[in-house]
Amino acid sequence: MGRRSCYRRWRWRWRLPVAASLGAALLLLCIALRSLRPALENKSLGSSWFGGVRKSPLQMLHDLDQAPRSAMAELHHQRREQLRRACSRHTRRQRLLQPEDLRHVLVDDAHRMLYCYVPKVACTNWKRVLLALRGRGDPSAIPAHEAHAPGLLPSLADFAPSEVNRRLRDYLAFLFVREPFERLASAYRNKLVQPHSAAFQRRYGTRIVRRLRPHAQPDALARGHDVRFAEFLAYLLDPRTRRHEPFNEHWERAHALCHPCLVRYDVVGKFETLEEDAAFLLDLVGEPGLRFPAPPRRKKKDPTHDQARRLFQDISPFYQRRLYDLYKMDFLLFNYSAPSYLRLR
Repeated sequence: MGRRSCYRRWRWRWRLPVAASLGAALLLLCIALRSLRPALENKSLGSSWFGGVRKSPLQMLHDLDQAPRSAMAELHHQRREQLRRACSRHTRRQRLLQPEDLRHVLVDDAHRMLYCYVPKVACTNWKRVLLALRGRGDPSAIPAHEAHAPGLLPSLADFAPSEVNRRLRDYLAFLFVREPFERLASAYRNKLVQPHSAAFQRRYGTRIVRRLRPHAQPDALARGHDVRFAEFLAYLLDPRTRRHEPFNEHWERAHALCHPCLVRYDVVGKFETLEEDAAFLLDLVGEPGLRFPAPPRRKKKDPTHDQARRLFQDISPFYQRRLYDLYKMDFLLFNYSAPSYLRLR
């Protein structure tokens, strides 16, 4: 019994110095890591690794959102706040998200991102970028038809509700918007005027001519190739249009495609600042070396603004007001002013 007691005392005498040494070593390690962490977290956006784990874009944005913010982080913080206030002010009641609300939200699980695409707002190039992030090579080399191919980029609507909720909670969600009437003018010119849009003209142009042009010529009824802008606007304002089917996505309102008052968007990019906003996002993803496809070379004056101004100058103030009311929520939610060329009074 005495020997056993003596053995126990010896064993504890041996353990105490070892435990004290281990405790001191752990304490020193914690202090070292604590001192290193600010240096690691304050590196440039391109460095998104800490402790061997890559930060998600949402975590990167959260880090940037802490004061003091950079100019770009402050800009996007203000856009989020403006959108939140506008939703609170102009949305009377909230409803639950439905699967059809998420058809335009594309999922990138590898980079933990959600992108709601709005046609005529560089969505082809954003789809190219998402494919490039999945290993498809240079985004500029990806053909447009491949970027739009069904099934290549999964939609959030295709997931089970629990998976939808998890992604909405944990992923960075972004969208890009554009001044509504410039987007509308671009959609008209691209889909109803350009010769390469024969399929669009046959589907929508012939419908517009048949409904709104008295004594239309047989060629126009068959091809729908010469729709006037005033006819296009009258088609949008005609109650029968929405009764028969939803607006085509190229002229549907951005808020009706992406539901920004139901889905939390962390980054609201704008067509007018496309290059800067794209670079900001790619930094968040940790791919600053990936180049967003260059937009077409612009003239000194923005051609889309001039095109919209010329198209609307022959539209009566009555129809200008009605069209503005149709797209009013996009103006309000995304902080666009009514164009100066409109005669709304």
